[in-house]
Amino acid sequence: MARKSLQEMSGIASTIARSGTKPVDKVAKTSAPALGALQGSLAAIREIDPDLIDDWGPADRLDEFTAVNSEDDGEGFDALKGSIQDGGQQVPILVRKAKSDGRFEAIYGRRRLRACRELGVKVRANVQDMDDQAALLAKGLENAARRNLSFYEKARFAEAILEAGYTSPTVRQVLSLSASGLSHLMKVTQNVPVKVGDLIGVAPKSGRPKWTDLAELFISRKLTEKAAVSVLQQCGTKVNSDDRLDLLLKEASKRGAQQGRATSEVAPIEGVIIRSGRGSISMSVKKSGSSAKFAEWLDDNLADLIKKSYAEFTDVNRTYEN
Repeated sequence: MARKSLQEMSGIASTIARSGTKPVDKVAKTSAPALGALQGSLAAIREIDPDLIDDWGPADRLDEFTAVNSEDDGEGFDALKGSIQDGGQQVPILVRKAKSDGRFEAIYGRRRLRACRELGVKVRANVQDMDDQAALLAKGLENAARRNLSFYEKARFAEAILEAGYTSPTVRQVLSLSASGLSHLMKVTQNVPVKVGDLIGVAPKSGRPKWTDLAELFISRKLTEKAAVSVLQQCGTKVNSDDRLDLLLKEASKRGAQQGRATSEVAPIEGVIIRSGRGSISMSVKKSGSSAKFAEWLDDNLADLIKKSYAEFTDVNRTYEN
């Protein structure tokens, strides 16, 4: 599938300008000018039944698809819901008209939409005519203004944008990333299994170092998806996502150290020692004492013994396979 580009894109500023309206009230300043312009189009703000609004575009928060997200499913979301219930919805969400008559698509503000839906009240929405590219950039600008996406949320959002068919430069512009910054995000999503990430959650206080350490464990095969899922399922629901990530890293490090020390040694006869380590098997035979003659014989016949043993091994295994 050909990737989409921001080249020849009708910029978000021109999209906003086409609304041709002036703000009728003072709007709080934001670090994203285009976002401020969107929020300033107060004449386009309507109260809409939440059931008429569908999700659109790549999910930018893990609460859209994660199994564990105590930060948003707990106090954070409850506080937002309580605020809307007590003082009304202060900040509108952004929507555009859907192809179906009378329906809309949410560009951003899904948590506010969800809160209004649960409260059974209409949601205040800024209705704009926007193409997919302008909508995607608006979504990214709003995230930049909030600055509350965790490292892993950004990684999953970047991956979702790429899977939607957009190019890496588009992802970098939407999330304000450098080339290396995007590379770090992709290293995590490409190597940490989605199921593991879902079980960890957003980990809002955990940045790049911990997530890339986790990715390295999977790359080096010191940690498997099955083992990681087992550890995380034993954590319990009361452990927050940052602690879940820490526990997994510690457990993986502990298991790796144990595997590194896992060697066995056996002496079947006097003077002969067989060592089995994580990466190899070795044998030593003393050429002195009671094992001297055996060592001399083994020196002459070891190659033939190995060939004969290997032939028997392959013959037996071939029989089992058939």
